[in-house]
Amino acid sequence: MTLTVQKVPKHLKKYTAEQHYHTYTPINHAVWRYVMRQNHHTLKDLAHEAYTDGLRASGITIEKIPNVDEMNEALAPFGWGASTIDGFIPGVAFFEFQGNGVLPIATEIRKLENIQYTPAPDIIHEAAGHAPILCNPKYSEYVKMFGEIGKKAIASKEEHDHFDAVRHYSNLLEKGDATEEEIKAAEQNVKEKEVAIKGVSEAEKVGRLYWWTVEYGLIGTVDDPKIYGAGLLSSVAEGSNILSPEVEKRPFDVQEMVNTSFDITKPQPQLFVCESFEQLIEGLKEFAQEMSFMKGGTESLDKAIQSENVATAVFSSGLQVTGIFSDRITDENGDLIYIKTSGPTNLAFDHQELSGHGTDHHSDGFGSPVGKLKDLGKSLENLTDSELEAQGVMVGEETTLEFESGIVVTGTVKDLVRKDSKVVIVSFENCRVTLGDDVLFEPEWGVFDMAVGTDIVSVFAGAADGEAFHSIVESEPMETPALPELTSLEQLFQDVRNVREGHIADPESELERVLDELQVISNDDWLLRIEIFEILVAKKLSCTLLDRVTDELNHVKTLDEEWNTLIERGIKVAKNAPLISE
Repeated sequence: MTLTVQKVPKHLKKYTAEQHYHTYTPINHAVWRYVMRQNHHTLKDLAHEAYTDGLRASGITIEKIPNVDEMNEALAPFGWGASTIDGFIPGVAFFEFQGNGVLPIATEIRKLENIQYTPAPDIIHEAAGHAPILCNPKYSEYVKMFGEIGKKAIASKEEHDHFDAVRHYSNLLEKGDATEEEIKAAEQNVKEKEVAIKGVSEAEKVGRLYWWTVEYGLIGTVDDPKIYGAGLLSSVAEGSNILSPEVEKRPFDVQEMVNTSFDITKPQPQLFVCESFEQLIEGLKEFAQEMSFMKGGTESLDKAIQSENVATAVFSSGLQVTGIFSDRITDENGDLIYIKTSGPTNLAFDHQELSGHGTDHHSDGFGSPVGKLKDLGKSLENLTDSELEAQGVMVGEETTLEFESGIVVTGTVKDLVRKDSKVVIVSFENCRVTLGDDVLFEPEWGVFDMAVGTDIVSVFAGAADGEAFHSIVESEPMETPALPELTSLEQLFQDVRNVREGHIADPESELERVLDELQVISNDDWLLRIEIFEILVAKKLSCTLLDRVTDELNHVKTLDEEWNTLIERGIKVAKNAPLISE
């Protein structure tokens, strides 16, 4: 059987990035290794069995950062692929990756000082947290379904602005080269953008549901939960803390979850426990019924207008209009009778752009009536050719269409477009569109392409045909970074890795040399000393060296409370888990 590796749609490739695997330093690999050993051995009894079962199957090892190309191949049997991305990406794009069966993985790895948790996306969270459990068929179904639904959620303009601010702030924190003034300014900007957000959009609700399930979800019972959320599986601190009575465990409840906010920079005070992955799927289907893509109508279109971002409105005929919605007209009952976009717009059917109706043709926007024709018992979209002729709708004929709303369209029929036996577009030349004394379209504006449909049945974020709507510019291949020169400390980490992997003839002498140099270079480094401790314990080497590194670790523990916790956890795993050489 030939397995298909999932591919990234062209319009999403702008969010991808090269991994440049060779640029990961020995310290980067050591950070990965520490977290993975903690998770594999400390959390193995707390995690859902699909996590540990899926580690190897997903192309992930404990000893070194995974190669995402290899993960892409390894995930194919489970209907998934993997692609590296550049940090935070918009929610619509993130969910579209997952809806297409592609796991987006950040190329960065957290710094040593952020080893317990980082608010910025990193390869530990994305690869080690998300990938293994996707090997479970039912959970995989849930995440793909979430992607399909999540990408349609409409966010407010203020939320888009807040996302940009959070992305900038998180990147500053993780990269570590920003000044204190820059960080304070970015933090203040986040607060200001957050205050500007009013109400809770459906995108925010979707984000909360995703957070409390895919990121921080528990499964089983409130009294005996197991971890399946990637945020917990990739956080040394929070993953092992779920048993704490201070973390409240609540039963799975969709409405409660979408009404419970979260702070990505702090440990979560409560977690939600589902009974099964099937319950997740049913809960998601239940929530989707409230979303604009299921409801349509004026309220849904208003959300798109308020977002000031690309969205799609679907007519009852099936015609899909994609653009930035800027205005609408309603009747006395509040029902839509006219919609309008500004800027590039395209028309599609079944997520395929209609020929001649791309953004080049509708570059300045699009407008159309919505509703039924006056004194016609049948919807225009359902008329047969003979019924259209009876209404005067024939190519080359001048006709007047009067809608129940009072909108009047007068012009010469230029073209008719049918899809699945329904009329979806009637194009007019020399056309005037009026509503009472208001003129909505003038003949000199060109061809009037009238969308056909009695209602707007669906509204969702993003484009119906993303490949056609978004301009796709092939980027120039980036120059591959040169192999970085190792610092003195990075070289010591590599030397210890060489010992662990059996490449050194006299490991005791080598480790003693490393400790001597480490004392000079960094007398407060705890991670390399833990790695040396592991080797000495596992290989039953020099007791003198073991006593020495233990004393040094005990000293480092007194310098910082967090280091104390990390060292204690590292020692515990070293004493109970064998080394793995690859």
